[in-house]
Amino acid sequence: MNELEKKHFMSIALEEAKKAKKKNEVPIAAVVVRNGKIISKAFNNREKKQNAINHAEVLAISKACKKLKSWRLSGCSIFVTLEPCLMCFGAILNARIENVYFGAYDKSNSSITEYPELLNSSKLNHKANIEGGILEEECSQILSDFFRDKRKNFVEHN
Repeated sequence: MNELEKKHFMSIALEEAKKAKKKNEVPIAAVVVRNGKIISKAFNNREKKQNAINHAEVLAISKACKKLKSWRLSGCSIFVTLEPCLMCFGAILNARIENVYFGAYDKSNSSITEYPELLNSSKLNHKANIEGGILEEECSQILSDFFRDKRKNFVEHN
């Protein structure tokens, strides 16, 4: 996949993240793509559903599996606005997704680039190619703005 295509699909993920922000959800989104076509899109909805596993990646994978009528998403790539957490990376591996493209690096939580020994483990029965930093500034900015506004509203109301 070329750089222009990567930026295109990440920009679609960013549009989904904006939808999450409008719903007062942490603005993280994911898009699953196969053969240059979008299979599914999703954004976080943990707050609305009060469900800890409702991360964008898990929801997008679930939708893609349903659409393709298979738990195996071979040949698919996932675009995520924030570096996937370990739970989401486990779902990505279990779904057999080939490529993981993410925007912002997650410096505050346990994320996949913190554990290179895990990513390269011979014990994993599937490996995914990982590339970060796609539209990194835009992906980071939406998160920074969201949490800045949250802190500001908290201070104003307390």
